[in-house]
Amino acid sequence: MVAFVATPIGNLKDITLRALDTLKEADVVFCEDTRHTLGLLNAYQIKKPLLACHKFNEREAAEKILALSREGKKVAVVSDAGTPVVSDPGSLVCRLLREAGEAYTLIPGPSAFVAALVLSALPADRFAFIGFLPAKKKEKRELLEKYAALDMTLVFHSAPQDVDGDIAAMYEAFGERRAAAVREITKIHEESVSFVLSAGLPGEKRGEYVLVVEGAAEGENPLNALSEREHILHYMRAGLDKKEALKRAAHDRGVSKSELYPFSVDL
Repeated sequence: MVAFVATPIGNLKDITLRALDTLKEADVVFCEDTRHTLGLLNAYQIKKPLLACHKFNEREAAEKILALSREGKKVAVVSDAGTPVVSDPGSLVCRLLREAGEAYTLIPGPSAFVAALVLSALPADRFAFIGFLPAKKKEKRELLEKYAALDMTLVFHSAPQDVDGDIAAMYEAFGERRAAAVREITKIHEESVSFVLSAGLPGEKRGEYVLVVEGAAEGENPLNALSEREHILHYMRAGLDKKEALKRAAHDRGVSKSELYPFSVDL
């Protein structure tokens, strides 16, 4: 039997009793970084064989996990922090197990994006979890544009070196919106900083961030918050020629192409 086990995202006391029991009963534990997981197990006097399962070897690890489970071994799968599979390795393992008809379960527990939703004070009744954005600017912009019209809170993960670029890309795709940057969740220096996308997030960036952004106003196209020029540029940057970009922007704003044409002359 295979169990995916959620582990603390900061404070080690957040581990559940069921998670501890599962780790104690496991014959082997697969983890992202054996050194990181060893620290967790040592904190609770648990000694188990540790094998790596990360994004560079997940296919090989998945096959080992399947084989061990078929042998009747109890296998635990953890990520460095939080719930496995969610923005962490594990999806390929789940798929292989499902295709092979091998049962698996989840031992639920901490999840950074759920905690960030609460700490952000933005609406959490409906939300979309997007996770990490692509590194390349064009791919990042294209992905964000898919979610620009959603009238629900959007949640992203962001590494400290990417925060400023991610926020700038969000402003370009969404226009002005309220947002919150949440970091060091459950740790001593936990903080949630509210800001607007146009202003960006002030200060030095340290630690892993969850960026929470309000959704589009119901029935409102967020691109209309941009200037006429930026609205046309938005579509040109997405790969459309100027004529088609002008047509799209005019449709969004409910005006004629001729009305927007002067803003496109020098583009």
